[in-house]
Amino acid sequence: MSTTHEKIEQLRKRTDKIKLGGGLKAIEKQHALGKMTAHERLHLLYDTGFYDELYRFAEHHSTTLGMTDKQLPADGVVTCMGAVGKRLLYASAQDFTVMGGSVGHMHAWKICEVMDMAMKQGAPYVSINDSGGARIQEAVDSLQGYGKIFYYNTLLSGVVPQIAIVAGPCAGGAAYSPALMDFIIQVHGTGHLFIAGPEVIKKATGEDISAEELGGAVAQSARSGNVHFIARDDSHAIEITQTLLSYLPSNNMEDPPYYPTEGLDLEPVDDLNMIIPDDSRESYDMYQVIERIADPESFFEVHAHFARNIIIGFARVNGHVVGVVANQPMVKAGCLDIDASDKSSMFIRFCNAFNVPLVTLVDVPGFMPGVEQEFGGIIRHGAKMLFSYSAATVPKITVVLRKAYGGAYLAMCAKALGADRVAAWPTAEIAVMGAEGAVSVLYRNDIKAADDPKAKRKEFVAGYEAEFSTPYLAAARGMVDSVIEPKDTRAYIGIALEALQTKRELRPQKKHGLIPM
Repeated sequence: MSTTHEKIEQLRKRTDKIKLGGGLKAIEKQHALGKMTAHERLHLLYDTGFYDELYRFAEHHSTTLGMTDKQLPADGVVTCMGAVGKRLLYASAQDFTVMGGSVGHMHAWKICEVMDMAMKQGAPYVSINDSGGARIQEAVDSLQGYGKIFYYNTLLSGVVPQIAIVAGPCAGGAAYSPALMDFIIQVHGTGHLFIAGPEVIKKATGEDISAEELGGAVAQSARSGNVHFIARDDSHAIEITQTLLSYLPSNNMEDPPYYPTEGLDLEPVDDLNMIIPDDSRESYDMYQVIERIADPESFFEVHAHFARNIIIGFARVNGHVVGVVANQPMVKAGCLDIDASDKSSMFIRFCNAFNVPLVTLVDVPGFMPGVEQEFGGIIRHGAKMLFSYSAATVPKITVVLRKAYGGAYLAMCAKALGADRVAAWPTAEIAVMGAEGAVSVLYRNDIKAADDPKAKRKEFVAGYEAEFSTPYLAAARGMVDSVIEPKDTRAYIGIALEALQTKRELRPQKKHGLIPM
C-alpha cells in the first residue's frame, strides 16, 4: 500500500507530465513557429502568472476509433480561472502540442464547463484558439461538442464579456465560436481564421490563395471585418486582452471600472476651436478631436483597420469609461456605408449591454450613394444603426461638429433616437442635405431664368446656408440642447456624464427586439 507521501509524489509527477502537453519535442516545434504553449499564454495572461487549472485530469473516451492506446494530456485544452487586474476571469487555451489541439467530446465539455461557471459567477471569459479543428476520430461527438460551445457562446452573450484570441489555426466550424464572441484578437503570421481553407477553395472553385492571404490577421481585420485587433505576437495579444478588460465591467449587472481623477475637469481645450477648417469641403482628422476630449492616452480603438470612415473605441472622461462612435472626414468624407453601419452597430449594442455610456461625434454628409451600396443592402445595414441607437438605454451624448445631413444625421444618434444630451458646435450644418444640393432642387427654375445663373446659384446657396445650414434652427426646435464653443466640449461631456449616472429608462416589456439582419 502506498504511503501518503508516495501518493503526493505520484500526483506531482502526473501533474508535471500533463503540463508538458505533447512533450518537449512538440513544445520546441511550437516555439519554432513563433508560438507560445497554452500554459505559457495563460501564465502571461493572469496576475502574477497564477491560475487554477480546472479538469486537468479529464481524458478522451478511450473506446474512440483508433484512440485506444493514445494519451492526450488534459484532452488538448487547458481550462482555468484566476485574476486579471484583480478581477475574476475564466479562460480556455487549446494546446496544439496535443493532437493539434483538436476538439473532441471531453475537450469541448471542459470549455463549456468554464463558460458555464463564467456566466453563473458573472466573470469575463477568454478563449485562446490554436487548433487543427474537429477530432475526426470522434466523429459526431466532436460536432456535438462544437454545437455545445456555440450554444454557450450564445448564453453568455450580453451577460459577460467574451474575448477570443486566434493564436493559431482556427478553421471550419471552429471559426464560429470566435465569431459569436464580442471581440476577436488575431496574431499576425501565426493565427489563421477561415471556414474553408486554401486547398478546399482551390478544389471547389479553382482559386489559388495562401492561408495568410485568405485567413491572416490583415485579411480578416481590414477586408472581412471579422477581427477587431491585430497582435504582433502571442505576448501582444495578451497585452491587448488585458487592456480591453480594463475598460469592461465583469458582467452586465456592473458598471465599467472607474478610475478616480482629481475632480471634474472643466478647463477649456483651446486647440479644439482651431480644428474645423473654414472650407466645409476640407477634411480634418477626427482622432485629434477624440484625443482632446478624452483623458490623456485613454482612447483605445476597436476595429481600427476596418471601415475606417467611422471610428469606434473606448475612452475615459474624468475617469468614466465611455464608448466613442465618430465619423472620420478623412476617409470617404465620413459617409456611412454598409461596413461602417455594421461596425458601429455592433459596438453600440455591446456598450448598451454592458452599461457603457455612448459619446457620438458627428460630421456626416450622408449615406454612401452608389449601385453597389444599394444592391449590397445599405437600407438594411443602415437600419441597424437606427435600431441600435434607438434600443440603447445607456446615457447617450451627441456632439455635432460640422455636417449632419439627412438620414445619416439621425443614424448618428440624433435627439429623435433618444440622445440624452445633444450639443452642436457653431460650425454645425444640420439639414436634409447640403446647401448646393438643396438649392438645385428648390431654386432650379429661378437659377435657369437668371441672367447670370452662376451668380444666382451662389446667392441662393449663401442664403440657404445662413438660414438652414446652422445649428440654431435645430436648437430653436429643441433638437439641439446647447450650441457650444468647441473648446468647451470636454467639459460639456464631463458634466453630462456626471448628471446621467442615475439615468433610468423603462421600455415596453418584450422578449427582444428584431434588429434588421
